[in-house]
Amino acid sequence: MPPSSLRHVHALRDFEPRARRILPRPLFSYIHNGADDERSLRGNRDAFDDYALVPRMLEGVARRSQAIELFGQRHASPFGISPVGLGALYAYRGDLLLTRAAADAGIPAVLSGASLIPMEEVAQAAPGTWFQAYLPGDAARVEALVERIRRSGFATLVLTVDLPVTVNPENYARNGFSSPLRPSLQLAWQGVSHPRWLLGTFGRTLLRHGMPHFENWRAERGAPILSASVQRDFVARDHLAWSHLRQVRDAWKGPLVVKGVLRWQDALIARDAGVDGIIVSNHGGRQVDGAVAPLRVLPEICRAVPDLAVMMDGGIRRGSDVLKALALGARCVFAGRPFNYAAAVGGAAGVAHAIALLRDEVHRNMALLGINRLDELDASFVRHIDSFRPSPPA
Repeated sequence: MPPSSLRHVHALRDFEPRARRILPRPLFSYIHNGADDERSLRGNRDAFDDYALVPRMLEGVARRSQAIELFGQRHASPFGISPVGLGALYAYRGDLLLTRAAADAGIPAVLSGASLIPMEEVAQAAPGTWFQAYLPGDAARVEALVERIRRSGFATLVLTVDLPVTVNPENYARNGFSSPLRPSLQLAWQGVSHPRWLLGTFGRTLLRHGMPHFENWRAERGAPILSASVQRDFVARDHLAWSHLRQVRDAWKGPLVVKGVLRWQDALIARDAGVDGIIVSNHGGRQVDGAVAPLRVLPEICRAVPDLAVMMDGGIRRGSDVLKALALGARCVFAGRPFNYAAAVGGAAGVAHAIALLRDEVHRNMALLGINRLDELDASFVRHIDSFRPSPPA
């Protein structure tokens, strides 16, 4: 049973307004906002509304299991926690809260390269966590980062490849967010006016662990999260190419996943470069605005690389969303914002409650769809709304 403070949280969407009240506006903006006019952000959700479920009846669904297997590891549910940076600023030791909760629930979690707790500590506390990295700009630093990840004990490496340049900071700037955060009267007011966060997260972190830093951005320790002068290492990655992925493949002996693919042609190149999995993603609507929703291109990518573990993220909020994506070919799906809101609202208990809510919805909807196992799902269980529209007259 969740604690009494979470008794009115009945779905993942219920965490967001509560997190808005708790978090200073700059931090809430970092989780919440998308790029530019946020067309991609909205489009990720709209894509799910374009598919209707087609249940079957009288199948006998008393033996339901939502377990899956990825890269030789069994997981209790077909969803996981996406990498989102700065997790330890939303909740005290947030990166650990998220990954431990996932490990306890038997689902995958991906630690962000923009996290604030050393990867070594996370890997020890939450075995089975995946690590997400952005490639540095030169070969020597790539090798050093990959070696550090390996020595830390991670088995699965996720390379995010969809940000060759930094995103448009427009919406962050409007809400006072920068990376690192810059001291100002407005930032100080945001802290003072959100005392639960100031004392329970930031103040507690400063007292026990000192100023948070970008611990895992590169092989070496990165910039502090709060500084008037220090610049974060945002060296352009616009020269990175498929050859750099092949360099990582040569150095990394475990499962290698590429995140950020939206074209089936790129999926073929990634497969030929030796990756084991693909996460179809538009970076949660934070990348180029107007980018296609991952769900819309998921089927064609699955058809192009049936031998790979194709996964997706972007817009997952309900168990029905999970099942729609799986029916269209995904092996697993990931969500980021809801679980980070849950960490801000309820700490470890909040994340555990969020996982349980989504798991219960999947379990219930499997029965309503008429399946006992997820491998029974195929495209016959979904119908695009365009198929219900009458054809225009000739």
